[in-house]
Formats: sequence, structure tokens, C-alpha cells
Amino acid sequence: MKATSLLLAASVLALAVPAAAQDITPPPDAAGQAQQAPLAQDGELEGEQAGDIVVTAVARGTNRLDSSVSVSSLGEEEIQKIAPRSVAEVFRNIPGIRSESSGGEGNANIAVRGLPVASGGAKFLQLQEDGLPVLEFGDITFGNADIFLRSDFNVARVEAVRGGSASTFASNSPGGVINLISKTGETQGGSIQGTLGLDYEEYRVDADYGGRLAPDLRFHIGGFYRQGEGPRRAGYDGNKGGQIKANITKEFAGGYLRVFGKYLNDRAIGYLPNPVLVRGSNGDPDYQNVPGFRINRDTLHSRYFTTNVTLDADNRLTTNDIRDGQHPVVFAAGFEVQGEFADGWTVTNRFRFSDVSGRFISNFPGSVDTAAGTATALGGAGATARYFNGPNAGQAVPANQLVASIVVFDTKLNSLDNITNDLRLGRQFELGGGTLDLTGGFYASQQEIDTAWLWTSTLLEVRGRGNAALVDVRGPAGQVVTQDGFYGYGARFFGNCCRRRYDVTYETYAPFASATFSSGGLTLDGSLRYDFGNAEGAVYGSDLGGGRVGITRGDINADGVITPPETQVAFIPYAQPAPVDYDYDYLSYSVGVNYRFRDDLSAFARYSRGARANADRLLFGPAVSTVTGDLVDADAAVDFVKQAEGGLKYRQGGLALFGTVFYAETEEQNFEATTQRFFNRDYRAWGVELEGSIRRGPFSLSAGATYTDAEIRRDAINPGVEGNRPRRQAEFIYQVTPQFDTERFTIGANVVGTTDSFAQDNNELVLPGFTQVNAFAQVRLMDRVQLAVNANNLFNVKGFTEAEEGTIPANGIVRARSINGRTVSASVRLDF
Repeated sequence: MKATSLLLAASVLALAVPAAAQDITPPPDAAGQAQQAPLAQDGELEGEQAGDIVVTAVARGTNRLDSSVSVSSLGEEEIQKIAPRSVAEVFRNIPGIRSESSGGEGNANIAVRGLPVASGGAKFLQLQEDGLPVLEFGDITFGNADIFLRSDFNVARVEAVRGGSASTFASNSPGGVINLISKTGETQGGSIQGTLGLDYEEYRVDADYGGRLAPDLRFHIGGFYRQGEGPRRAGYDGNKGGQIKANITKEFAGGYLRVFGKYLNDRAIGYLPNPVLVRGSNGDPDYQNVPGFRINRDTLHSRYFTTNVTLDADNRLTTNDIRDGQHPVVFAAGFEVQGEFADGWTVTNRFRFSDVSGRFISNFPGSVDTAAGTATALGGAGATARYFNGPNAGQAVPANQLVASIVVFDTKLNSLDNITNDLRLGRQFELGGGTLDLTGGFYASQQEIDTAWLWTSTLLEVRGRGNAALVDVRGPAGQVVTQDGFYGYGARFFGNCCRRRYDVTYETYAPFASATFSSGGLTLDGSLRYDFGNAEGAVYGSDLGGGRVGITRGDINADGVITPPETQVAFIPYAQPAPVDYDYDYLSYSVGVNYRFRDDLSAFARYSRGARANADRLLFGPAVSTVTGDLVDADAAVDFVKQAEGGLKYRQGGLALFGTVFYAETEEQNFEATTQRFFNRDYRAWGVELEGSIRRGPFSLSAGATYTDAEIRRDAINPGVEGNRPRRQAEFIYQVTPQFDTERFTIGANVVGTTDSFAQDNNELVLPGFTQVNAFAQVRLMDRVQLAVNANNLFNVKGFTEAEEGTIPANGIVRARSINGRTVSASVRLDF
């Protein structure tokens, strides 16, 4: 309640700002609209200033060539052309960002500049909407921040800051910040677009509208709805739902007040690793489709397996719908207010409350083997496998048919509610022939993590097109080994781990301050942030040890007989909670210098130390006492990142070039749910980041590339990997977008690629590099009407982003995630 009271008090204080504001020129709008410059469209400036005003993770809106941070921006038109199927596919077009866009609409692994992804999500990177975090932590297990984020017509632009001041202008984001900036009604009018999948089933409608209700009052509203099987063949509508967002802005002398809201209710399959056949050697592997299953088009989901029978969070028998997939439900509302007083002080406050809940449920293959091998492993010599359902129900499964031992990752997201307030006060002074900008503020947030893990174990044949059937195994004498395709009503393939309940609240507070001195072409800046917080609550589960038991017996199908699978019923042991009660704090700082040699050229250098507080992935591990809830290892609560960077920036007419060298040292403690492994490591990474664009008449080209040399410097648990390259970290990633644009048509391509990386930290099995080509064509038949065709992964490449195995197993079957295969869509857009 401390955080809630503090946030509400700050909100009330902020709402008093308009009454005190005086009649002076409006300052930049901190949500993303630079009001002092003419707007071509919401969030985009006209002329040479296009994309140059930085508003994310800085004290105030600053020209890119005058700032000592690395920042990139993608506008609405750019996003539309690359036809992203998820926000992760938007992010992978930002230099320095490694976005593994293979998980569907969410659940992507996202990293920046060689900072590690030891488990999942975006640990060192914060995802924001309009300057506030989507969730306080970007890597909540089964609640990664991108699951609750959608890109649609509401987005004016996406802005990304790598390193630099991200450490001091946001909490838990030492690697950087990616900010989705919304339209706010600066431009009168709107659009409606219908999109149809030509070679896959999806139907989508996007619409938005904004403008003036009065000379000092503007609004914007928009959203989308879609339905269909999605980019992979699941046998049912895997994607179904939508979003609506709205805001209204009241302008007054010296500032503005904006109120906004969002409702997201969407279902999308979470694509987890699938089986692929690997021939050759670990160092030179050849990845091939297994019979009847295309790794980039199929998924281990099926029309014949849509319900999970399990005990719910209250240990009562229930059935959950696997078709829910990643199902975020978000009600969010808040306000942003900015005002300037007669003595030159500017006050800005952003506040948002998000009611976040839903479900994450998807099928993870614990192992894959032939039907004969699986039957023998589970039922002994002479055991047999038969189809439980589907068109061949009751018949024997062919001995060589592949069968996946599935752990259903059924996780109920009871509450990921988040309440956040960011209050800032700033003023500019004349000093020594230059100007001094001072900014101070206070940030506070409360993040709930209330989730229940309700996993089960089943057998599912490996078959594509959504036609996989459940499989039953019987012993050599016909005795029951599995029941209705279920081997156990818990994570039996994982040793019956992980029937868990998290009920923890994290409070974060952070005073911060910055000073920027500018004189002529020189800009010096420094900033400090002191984060402190606490974690309070309890966790439940037999994984906590101490004699806790989480397995019981139960007549699941109510037939009066307890079968072997019914002796393996997992439950949450609420009678033996483990408290969580600890505090943490850390200091972040950043100093930078920028020198603008002339209007079109500048150079910068920066050093920063930031940190990330560990959240739920620290629990159920050795760092937190299950008796007192306090930290056993005081250093485990916070992981530090130290970074140095420097570079050149050039922009003249239609040519822009930006180059940055960087160096980072990272601490990390983490937990991975799929392997049940903890990590305690130090990393080092250095590299070069390049970005550029050129326009000559109707032709334009934008490109970015990042070279990274990363290394595991220390591993307290597995010293054998020290000196190795972190898994999935390629040395070179790149993006190139050429296009030809006339009054009546636009044609172009968006190319993203990566060189080889290693599947695991042992540096044996290679994930081959790949290049993905996305093509687009737009035709404007008449004013305000546009037809477009977009091809995502035009050449249907298999692009592997991760694999569970570190070496090729004896049967050659590796569990891996590939990017989606080719999907072609057509759309009609009407602007009005």
C-alpha cells in the first residue's frame, strides 16, 4: 500500500499543475510530440528534423545531433511497409537490437548490444508505451512485456535508445528503452484498412481517427480486430482478438493535460520449440523438416488437442482451453500533464494504472522420439502406442512415427497489475555564455506478479497442418500407462516439478536528477538515479523443498478406478508457503559529451552504470530463504551493467550516417523454466553499430548493422563455459530497406539477417545464419485509396533463433524455434 499511496499523492499533485501554469510558449510534449516544430504527422517532424528529436530516456526533447545517446526511430509508414506480424518483428529493424521474432505475437527474446538473454524475455531492456513501462520487468516468466503490446494504427513512431541515459531515466533498463509513441490528434483525419492473408488464414481490420474537437482540444482513437488460424497451421483459429486505444488532450497556456486509455483482449498462439531433423556435424549442421511437419509453417498444436485437464490454482479439477495461447487482457488508464510556470520551471507528470491478467498456455516438447521408442521408454519392453483420438483413434501408431512428450505450459496470469508514476521538474538557466538544463524527479511503481503454473504431461504425435492426435501407451500386458493421452496431471516429463504459485508485489522508487550544459557546439551532461525497492508476498510449490509434497492421487475421469497417471496429480501445497520479504537498492549514473562540429556533424562519448533488479526468476532458487523470505545472497537482488560508447553522427539533406562503438560488462543471475537451470554469470561484449539512410529522388535506402564480440567471463555454476560466446549471440546482424517511391506506387524490400550463432553456451551445435527478405508494394489508385501487398519471408527460409539441444542427439531430432515461413497479405486502405 505504500507505493499506491505515494503514486496517488503524486498524481493529485500533478493534476494541480494546470491551475498554476502561465501564458508562455508550450514546451516539448514529453509523451513524444515536439510541439514547437511543425508536424508532418503525429510524432514526425517535417524537413531535416524528421526523426531527429529524441524524447525517450532523456531529460527533455533534444535534437539527435546534439545528444550523446544512440537513438533510432521508425515511423508509422516504415512500420506499415515491413508488414510485421508482431512487435518483435518491428524491433528487429532497429540497429543494435537482437529480437528473436519466432514466438508468435509475443514471448520474444530481445537483447541489445550483446547483453545476454540467459533465459527469456527482455531482461535488460524496457518496453514502454508513451514513456511508461508496459510492465516494470520485461522478463516475467510467461509474462514477457511484449505479450501485452501491439503495434497498430495508434502508433506514430517507435523510438529506441540503446545504452546511455536509459540507465538513469528509467528503472530496470540499463541496456536501453524501446518506446511506442502514440498519435495524439495533431493531424485531422483517420484511416481504415482491411487485410487478408493470401496464403494463410487471417482477416484483420485496423482503423483510427483523430483531430480537433475545439481549438484547444484534440483527440485520437484507434484499434484493430483480427481472427484466423494465423501464420502457422494449427487446425483452429489461433489468433483472435483486438485492441482499442484512445486519448484526449486539453491544451492550455504553457502546457497540456492528456487522459488516455487502452483495452487489449487478444489470443495468439505462443510458438515454442518444434522438432527438426539435423544431419551433418555440430559445427556444420543441415537442418531439415521431419516427415509430415514443416518447421517454419507447422506447430505442435492441433484441432484434436484443445483442452488441458488439470487442477486449477485452487486445486480443483478443471479443463483449460489450449486455444487461449497467449491471452493478454489489459485495462489501462492514465494521464499526462505538463505545465510551465512564470519563473521558467516545467513540471511533467505521467501516471498509468494497468489491470493486467490472462493466460499463457502452449505445448512444449520435453523430448521427441519414435512411437516405438517412446512406448518402450514409458511402458517397458513390449509396450505399444495407439492413437487416442483423431481419424485413426484406436489404431496402432506406426513404429517410426515421431511422438512428442509434451509438457503443457499452462500458466494462469491472475494479476500482473502495474501502477506507475513519473514526476519531473526542470528549468533552463543562462550560465557562462551557455545554457544549463537541470531536471529532477521521482519515479514510483508497484508491480504485482500473481501467477499459477498448472502444467501437465501428454503424448502428441508430430504431424503438421493441425492434424496431430493424442497418443496412448499400454504396457506389454495391456496395462494403462497413459490415460486419454495424459501421462500425468503434472509436469511428469520434468520430474513433476513446477506446480507453483507466485503471489508477490514489487515496489520500486527512484529519485533522479540530471544536468546538461550547452555552449556553442559543446554539450555536457550527467545524470544520477537511485533505485530502491522491496519484494513482499509468498510463493508456493514442492520445488521449495523442506518436506513439501506436491503430488497426490485423484480419480480425474471419475470412473472409480485410479490409474497410474491418476497417481501423478500435481497440486499447489498452500499449507507450506515460503515468504518473500526483502529490500534492494542500487545507484545508476551516466555521463556524456557531445560536440557539434557543424550543423551536419557531431561526435559523442558516454559512460554509464545501470542495473536491473531481479524479480520472479530469483525465487524458487538459492538466493532467497524459504524460511525468512530474506536474501541469502545480498548481491543476487541486482545485476549491474557497465557501458562505454562513442561515435559520430552525420545528417545532411537526404543522407544520414551514424556510427557507434560500444563496450559492456554485465552481471546476471537468472532462471530458465524450460531447462530448470539457474545462471550466475558475468559477461563482456564490445562491438560496432552502424546506421544510415539516403534518399535520391524516388529512390531511398536505409540500413543498419551491428558487429558484436561477446564472451562469458565467469560462471559460478558451470565454469566449463567460461570464455565461450553466449548462446544465440551472432557476431553480425543487419537490416536493409531499399525502396522506390512515386506519386502512384511504392515498391521495396525489407531485408533482415544474422550470421551463425551457437544453440547453447557449450558452443558446439551451430544455429546457421540466415537472411529474411520481406517485400512490399503499394499502389495508390486514387487520392486516399491505397492497395498493398506484403510478403513476409518471401523466400520461405528457415531461420533458427534457438534450440534446446547443445549437440545433435543420437536420433538427430533437435527441438528448435524457426521464424515463420512465407506469409503474403493484401490490404485496402482508405484515408479520410
